[in-house]
Amino acid sequence: MPWGCSVSDQAPQSAGHAALSPATLAHMLRYATDWLGVYREQVNALNVYPVPDGDTGTNMHLTMQSVRRELDTCDENSMPGVARAISYGALLGARGNSGVILSQLLKGFAETIKDVRDIDPATLTRAFQAAQKTGYGAVMKPVEGTILTVARGVAEGAARARETDPARTDTAEAVLEQALFRGQELLDQTPEMLPALKQAGVIDSGGQGYLYLVQGMLAALRGEALPPAPEITSYAQEQFENEEFGYCTEFLMSHATTSIEEIRELVTPFGDSLLVVGAEGYVKGHIHTNQPDELLATVGRHGRMLKTKVEDMSEQHTEILGMAGASARAEEEIQPSGLVAVANGYGLVKLFRSLGARIVSGGQTANPSVQDIVDAVRSVSAERVVILPNNKNVLMAAEKAMELMEGRAVVIPTRTLGQGIGAALNFSADVPAADLVDAMTDAARAVTTFEVTRASRTTNITVKDGRTLDIAEGDVIGLIDDELTQSGGTPEQSVLEMLNRHYAGQEIVTVFSGPQKTQEDLDALSASIRAAFPMVEVEAHAGGPDLYDYLVTLE
Repeated sequence: MPWGCSVSDQAPQSAGHAALSPATLAHMLRYATDWLGVYREQVNALNVYPVPDGDTGTNMHLTMQSVRRELDTCDENSMPGVARAISYGALLGARGNSGVILSQLLKGFAETIKDVRDIDPATLTRAFQAAQKTGYGAVMKPVEGTILTVARGVAEGAARARETDPARTDTAEAVLEQALFRGQELLDQTPEMLPALKQAGVIDSGGQGYLYLVQGMLAALRGEALPPAPEITSYAQEQFENEEFGYCTEFLMSHATTSIEEIRELVTPFGDSLLVVGAEGYVKGHIHTNQPDELLATVGRHGRMLKTKVEDMSEQHTEILGMAGASARAEEEIQPSGLVAVANGYGLVKLFRSLGARIVSGGQTANPSVQDIVDAVRSVSAERVVILPNNKNVLMAAEKAMELMEGRAVVIPTRTLGQGIGAALNFSADVPAADLVDAMTDAARAVTTFEVTRASRTTNITVKDGRTLDIAEGDVIGLIDDELTQSGGTPEQSVLEMLNRHYAGQEIVTVFSGPQKTQEDLDALSASIRAAFPMVEVEAHAGGPDLYDYLVTLE
């Protein structure tokens, strides 16, 4: 099958690594992340199950990038440290159905190796077997023909080789070779296991992604160079309609007051493709639903919501179809200007997309890398691209990305999401970027942004007007244009207090509620604002940024 890995029928004997040190394993996983990155779009193009949203490769790659970030800061001479970085990084960075399952495969792998000094072939085999077991155990209704099947094949390949001919599997390379061979056999069988795959004429995307990771680990040991990215000529998603449940909804929560099993029961009625997993006090959830607001508000009552992601799968499907036709676009159709915006919170993401932006996921405490921004710029078919960082901590990365693009990008220095909205409202793809900069910059400066969140530590701070605020960890705090100005009370009181102090005749107040707020909370706050400021137009939307109770813009 043309999509598969290239693995020889008879694995050659190797005089390679009899055992893997923690530093060697860390190197292998970093390299495997880059190897998967080469094939990311190819894996996306295969994605038709559980829904044809075309992001399996991206989600698996983002999950591995989170693992790599943890590996970069751990003690590479300590196997427990490397094992924790693998498990912890995968859980915190898990994206999408495929990423969450991958995080559980990696968790099982890490649990097996954490107490050894070096990984010999027998331990490596046990690690792949534990990965398979943990992966299957994380899914309420395991389905064959998916990444789970391929994980089983990888485990079987490693084990069978040692059982039938131990002399040929006395190195890590040999174990990986045999694991890949059996994994490929089962990957090639996935269309016979899942009707959706057979209909599209493809193998399973998650299983392919998992094999690319194992292949990358082997390539690292062999010292092989990264291959060129394959050309994508078609997308399997073109054959499918939109899914019954419209929103791919994810959450990461800490300080949970309810068990994982109880949280799983809470969210089960909301939809399908359900995964709820956890470790080290964190709970990670993924579900396809038509009620993302209600689901997140329900879960948010049982812990501290750290991250959320809600993707409109119909919009994703439309984007994929657009990508599928990209190769057929004539050069003269390239627009003068494109837009890239850094944002999170599905309401804000939807707004920026409606204004023509390609989204880079990120924001407060989740800053995207320079490469993330560069990749987004390169994906936009425009002569020049405007970048909106929308956070002061992202500004430097955006400017570095602009330098790397060598004149193909320009940065509007938006420091808040509110400023980003103001700038985006003045964007036009038909106008050259050079002619947009002044108007977009002026529009950004004209927007005042209120942010209501919670204090991460106890402190006292003297604010601009000379007041000293005594703040305890967990207190509500209010910021105006990223400057602390208020503390205490409820989130709703914080919004109203900032309006009373700083309203300056603006015409429109727009309120975005965060994931822990219900529609009733948002409606009540909007009514209070209208009562106190009858002269303004109030707009209210769910889907505000992670870690915020409310984001409010005045313009």
